Amino acid sequence: DFRLAGQLYTHPEVAARLRIIRDYISRHKSVLLFTNTRAISEVLASRFKVWDIDYPVSIHHGSLAKPSRIAAERGLKNGELKGLVCTSSLELGIDVGRIDLVIQYMSPRQVTRLIQRVGRSGHRIGLIAEGIIVAMDSDDTLEALAIARRALKEDLEPVEIPPKPYDALAHQIAGLLLKNRRLEFGEILEMFKSAYPYEDLTIDDVEKILSYMHQRFPRLAWVSFEDKVVLKPRRTKALFEYYFENLSMIPEEKQFLVVDESSDSAIGVLDEAFMAEYGKPGTKFIIRGSPWRILHISEEKVHVKPVDDPTGAIPSWIGEEIPVPFEVAQEVGSIRGFVEEQTQKGLSRERIIAKLSERYPTDKDTILRALTETLDHVAAGFPIPTDKRIVFEDWEEFVIIHANFGSLTNRALAQLLGQLLSEKIGYGVVVQHDPYRIFVQTMGAANANQIIMLFNEMRAMPDQVIRDTLTRATVKTGLFKRRMIHVARRFGALKKWADFSNVSLQRLIKSFEGTPIYEEALKEVFTKDLDLEKLVYVLRKIRENEIQLQKVETGGNATPIARVGIERISMKTDLIPPERMRAVLIESARARLLNETCNFLCTNCWSYMEMIRAKDLPDRPKCPRCGSSALGLLKVEEEKALPLIEKKGEKLTKTEDKLQRKALQTAQLIAKYGKAAAVALCARKVQPSDVMDVLEEEPKPNDRFYELVLEAERQALSKRFW
Repeated sequence: DFRLAGQLYTHPEVAARLRIIRDYISRHKSVLLFTNTRAISEVLASRFKVWDIDYPVSIHHGSLAKPSRIAAERGLKNGELKGLVCTSSLELGIDVGRIDLVIQYMSPRQVTRLIQRVGRSGHRIGLIAEGIIVAMDSDDTLEALAIARRALKEDLEPVEIPPKPYDALAHQIAGLLLKNRRLEFGEILEMFKSAYPYEDLTIDDVEKILSYMHQRFPRLAWVSFEDKVVLKPRRTKALFEYYFENLSMIPEEKQFLVVDESSDSAIGVLDEAFMAEYGKPGTKFIIRGSPWRILHISEEKVHVKPVDDPTGAIPSWIGEEIPVPFEVAQEVGSIRGFVEEQTQKGLSRERIIAKLSERYPTDKDTILRALTETLDHVAAGFPIPTDKRIVFEDWEEFVIIHANFGSLTNRALAQLLGQLLSEKIGYGVVVQHDPYRIFVQTMGAANANQIIMLFNEMRAMPDQVIRDTLTRATVKTGLFKRRMIHVARRFGALKKWADFSNVSLQRLIKSFEGTPIYEEALKEVFTKDLDLEKLVYVLRKIRENEIQLQKVETGGNATPIARVGIERISMKTDLIPPERMRAVLIESARARLLNETCNFLCTNCWSYMEMIRAKDLPDRPKCPRCGSSALGLLKVEEEKALPLIEKKGEKLTKTEDKLQRKALQTAQLIAKYGKAAAVALCARKVQPSDVMDVLEEEPKPNDRFYELVLEAERQALSKRFW
């Protein structure tokens, strides 16, 4: 593993996981390898390709170009590929031939996810779905054990139906008005109450929505509140536009360009979710393997500078994370509690492990390794954080709160703590969380004893005060602003492409106060981002002494269980030393570009077209029909390129004409430079003119060539935001 890690520019632990995965893939016909985020799937796929460029594995996720996705599905179906590294984009009813094993990389975080993903395999009568989880650290393994046990017991998370979503209601009323000239309030209420999500709808709710539609400019409805009647507005253009622009309730995520202030060059992109939660000056985060600090943020750009010290830096893909449910985190706490209890009864490690291996679907060795830190923790005499005990410890400039309440409850608790602490000490406090702990960066302004006092204050608060305080804290956060923008877009109150600088965002939120948009945004935050009700429940349990608070005296060193969390927070696995960075980037770019699939068509005879992977091209590609080297490259699916062949360049539509020009442009480059031109044209968002510049400087596909292509991609990325 150490040797392999050197070859793959990664850590021995990662190399070991890759080796095990490769071993499983080689023993099966067709495998899906699921990851939890796009970033991880990119890293895994590129490491496999760096290891062996011909390894029959490809990648599939939502951000890939369509031809690449189609080629990946087709390759798996016809047996050219043995596996696909994918995200939730392949969770649904897919048709990619027979899958005989599903590998889940890292804990699936939810039982429903695991069942959905493993259920992609063994899709024939008489076959059984088979899956394995390759875990990352002990938190991850214990979580995966709890989830796998629940999956086998068919104990799934309940489906949460959003209660009376206002944005969908406004959209549906607009749809009714396109068909009917006149509607009565009672009619609308009756119709919607018969749908399950709206069974609690009241006439007040309907009036709230109608009042927004009536007061909006231009109007979406003309409403007479005395007669309780809605009329279609005389000018219907705005109504039609609003209805058809908002057919999907899936939010369009905005992206931010990360710019290195010192060299004014683009580094990468952060999504709106990450920016909403962490996008403030001073935040340290990791992108492309290096730590950076945010200096300032302007409209769509985040200006950063490199930092040497990565402690406390946040991995930049956090926005996509699947939340760990309360019940799963509680079970992880109860496994650790069981170990503590059995050890105190005098049972040996072997007996404890044997008991657990009867309950959980794995071998004794895996359980032992997952409980190493827990056993060390007990051996050192520290109290264990369990489902019924919260443990506090001081570590450097942090207070670590071990709380097994899952992602959404811990985030709610973290926000409430942050709000109360900053009110006490007079300035903002950085609070980070994972499903099992909360890190409060106090900078010496508070210690574990003071935080316990704060918990005692919180438990004394009536439920309503907790709700109000958390709401007050939440409306200041980026998460709320992000939800507010999504909801406002769905209500047609904001244009899809509207741009916000921070100043107008504050004003914007102020202007929506008291409207259904504001209410809906709060409802969404409290169901999707934070769990307010579970927080109230936890504080009630503390009040009733069913959950204990306990402080650990460690003399400044972190406890074994805390170390797992510290490693996660500093995300060591993702940091690459600068001297190795160049090699990693070149190798990854080479692997990625050579595995891209594009459509090649002959611009001489216009009677040949084929989807080919860049790697499989000869050095001087030629048309097999007419022998011409004028092959054009198009990054669109076959159906779109086919008319160029069928019509032989005659009577083309506007779109087809544009494609034909692109094909001719790229054909000139491929005729002159051969395969190298095709490889460079596979790069993301680059134009033929950019590729021309690369090839003039370096026509051979060596390291320098790949560096230039990467630079061209970064330039293209910058242009998108300028």
